[in-house]
Amino acid sequence: MKFLLLTFVGVVHLLSLSSGKTIYKNDISQRTFQEIKEEIASYGDVAKAIINLAVYGKAQNRSYERLALLVDTVGPRPSGSKSLEKAIQIMHQNLQEDGLENVHLEPVKIPHWERGEESAVMLEPRIHKMAILGLGSSIGTPPEGITAEVLVVTSFEELQRRAPEARGKIVVYNQPYVNYSKTVQYRVQGSVEAAKVGAVASLIRSVASFSIYSPHTGIQEYQDGVPKIPTACITVEDAEMMSRMASRGNRIVIQLKMGAKNYPDADSFNTVGEIIGSKYPEQVVLVSGHLDSWDVGQGAMDDGGGAFISWEALSLIKDLGLRPKRTLRLVLWTAEEQGGIGAFQYYQLHKANISNYSLVMESDLGTFLPSGLQFTGSEKARTIVEEVMSLLQPVNITQVFRAGEGTDINFWIQAGVPEFPSGLCVCDCQLTWTDLVMDDPQFLLGKSW
Repeated sequence: MKFLLLTFVGVVHLLSLSSGKTIYKNDISQRTFQEIKEEIASYGDVAKAIINLAVYGKAQNRSYERLALLVDTVGPRPSGSKSLEKAIQIMHQNLQEDGLENVHLEPVKIPHWERGEESAVMLEPRIHKMAILGLGSSIGTPPEGITAEVLVVTSFEELQRRAPEARGKIVVYNQPYVNYSKTVQYRVQGSVEAAKVGAVASLIRSVASFSIYSPHTGIQEYQDGVPKIPTACITVEDAEMMSRMASRGNRIVIQLKMGAKNYPDADSFNTVGEIIGSKYPEQVVLVSGHLDSWDVGQGAMDDGGGAFISWEALSLIKDLGLRPKRTLRLVLWTAEEQGGIGAFQYYQLHKANISNYSLVMESDLGTFLPSGLQFTGSEKARTIVEEVMSLLQPVNITQVFRAGEGTDINFWIQAGVPEFPSGLCVCDCQLTWTDLVMDDPQFLLGKSW
């Protein structure tokens, strides 16, 4: 985790040290790329100090130890649960004790869903108890369950072609895994598409490239005007097995029982802490991760690790006695797993000041060994990011990739600003530019010309 943390804190700090305000094209006076490059290079000692503290110094493994304490103490933190609210209160106290500034909670309303008891048993062509995990926001079955024949399909297109066969059946999706962003549509939309053709339930092959008979969970979405049917994920192995059975002409019957319930929205909070900027405190570099998790694991990777390296970024900067010119703001989101609910409400509250947000960053891709940044923006802006990343050469984290997104920051990405070109930048911790004139490379450093 320490090298990912290093990338995160290094980029956060180096892109917030520079002075400057958001300004529009007609206000910009030209600076040469060489001048910008020299200024970036002048932060070499800062980069080395961050590397030494994070990798070799007293902060080594600190974020891991902090994370382990929280997940061991609180455990799973599903949206609307008492354990999530306990975690939020603990983190609020932790940020205060860490000496961060303006530590506070911003209230939001979030969904409250509980899975209850659940089971799936194949009754024909043989008895087989299946591992399942209900999908977030799914309704439950009647107490006696749903017993129905199965229709196995590999795509939405096949489902449409075989729509007359689907009525009254349980649709099983055995979609091939392409990549997460393409394949997850079956988890999110599978129940709606099955309901449209008259299915009574849907079971989705877990969205994973590898399985050890391990079903996954995640959010799914209903659609207005379409009947709500129960939906759950099954293992890759069971999906493949039923596909083989169906190809042989076997009749497959499953009894599905799900005790899932949706409750009224619950009170919750986004957790905020800052290091206030020395020269332009109104301008914000935001770093973030989400505190909530699903109920079937500790949420250490999704997204405890992301939340804690975000916190550690501010801790390291504070420990080094650095005071950036812009405000560094940490936000620990609530209810990300339910579709970025906490982040959306934060965006609604703060979007009037969007021009003051220089960077919005999210860590929610897993805390693995980093290799660089993902970036979407102009080629001139990319050149500046490449120069910044060169400062992390001592730990060989210098690559700049294309494209990127994040549930909690997509609201900023999608907003843009009319009349002015906007650019986006996302790193392996999902670093997103949300200012106005990102086609100008000078803007990356936020200089006041």
